[in-house]
Amino acid sequence: MVTQQSAGVQLQVAWRKCTGGSWCKLNNVDLSHDALNVKGVYIIWHDATKQAKAAAVYVGQGLVRDRLSDHRDDARIQAYAGRTLYVTWAAVEAGKRDGVEAYLSRTYAPLVGERRPAATPISVNSPWD
Repeated sequence: MVTQQSAGVQLQVAWRKCTGGSWCKLNNVDLSHDALNVKGVYIIWHDATKQAKAAAVYVGQGLVRDRLSDHRDDARIQAYAGRTLYVTWAAVEAGKRDGVEAYLSRTYAPLVGERRPAATPISVNSPWD
């Protein structure tokens, strides 16, 4: 993924990875793990291939465990599974989630998802910085 500048970040969040510091694969991550029992925001993306650059597939918010479970069954997201789907998430308090999701959606232009919060964007640090 292309990284964004961290200058002007309004909220510093702790983006999560899986054991060993590697990115979690959406379709393999253990949804029963306590680390996913958080309310916050998340980004699903696919890795680069010879034919396509890495790209955000979906940006969302909510109880991460439940939302990722739903996305495993979402044909629109799974259409990109051949490129390996990854996910990262960060805990964000309820009053800031719409703003953070709006910022992430604007910044990464996900391939799937028509919902875009009308909230004022709240900039956060990039998971890839």
